[in-house]
Amino acid sequence: MLIRTGYSIAFDTLGPIPMNLMLSVHPSRTGDLVTPDTISIDPPVPTSQYLDDFGNVCTRLVAPGGRITMSADFTIQDTGRSDDIAPEAKQIPVQDLPDGVLVFLLGSRYCDTDKLSETAWSLFGTTPEGWARVQSIVDFVHERITFNYQEADATRTAFDGYHQQRGVCRDFAHLAVTFCRCMNIPARYCTGYLGDIGIASVPDPMDFSAWFEVYLDGPDGPRWYTFDARHNKPRIGRIVMAHGRDATDVAISTSFGSALLAKFEVHTDEVPSSPTEDFAKAA
Repeated sequence: MLIRTGYSIAFDTLGPIPMNLMLSVHPSRTGDLVTPDTISIDPPVPTSQYLDDFGNVCTRLVAPGGRITMSADFTIQDTGRSDDIAPEAKQIPVQDLPDGVLVFLLGSRYCDTDKLSETAWSLFGTTPEGWARVQSIVDFVHERITFNYQEADATRTAFDGYHQQRGVCRDFAHLAVTFCRCMNIPARYCTGYLGDIGIASVPDPMDFSAWFEVYLDGPDGPRWYTFDARHNKPRIGRIVMAHGRDATDVAISTSFGSALLAKFEVHTDEVPSSPTEDFAKAA
């Protein structure tokens, strides 16, 4: 299937303000691009890109002052399959984990494992290890937090989310990631596109989405598996942009000075197939 997606985001700055953007598709998906994932800047300014320590594409620029708009519109190929399910996937002993995975067991800015470790073990210590334990965590977080766009809080940690029981998709992900890490299951925070594909249309404005991945030993060997505590069901058409320890590592924009959000639009839609394509599928 083909998915057309992109965004238009504007900031009002007093400039010149250095900015770091994380708006590109993750390198793991660039091979699926049908049209270029190009960031357009208005007014045009010089940009440079680099890969951060988590393998995410970062774009640097200096906003000259006034309004600056970043936009993109591209098409990407997707399998059309929903998130993988592997109930037999096993938890890997810490001593057997790859070196690069260990960081995803540690506490971080929004994933305050030190405050939730005792709670995690009291809630999930008797659940079967591996996939079943992660799913138990997802089920709990899905029921614990009530989703509400009006309850977004950029300073809310997993501990806060657990007690306040409200938030947005990032809060679901932070709490689930934290519980997983407390139970010695490597977990990383992910952000990207997730449109209303394969489900009934949702009236809320389109936004970037947050979910998480855990490192388990599945039928095809150890790898990262996708979980989503907000929706708690496999979804179609996830397009990852970045992953890291928590929302700090994958912020879509970081400004080193005053930058007020003036516009924020995201679109993610399945491209309707042509009659020729439908005939080919039927054949």
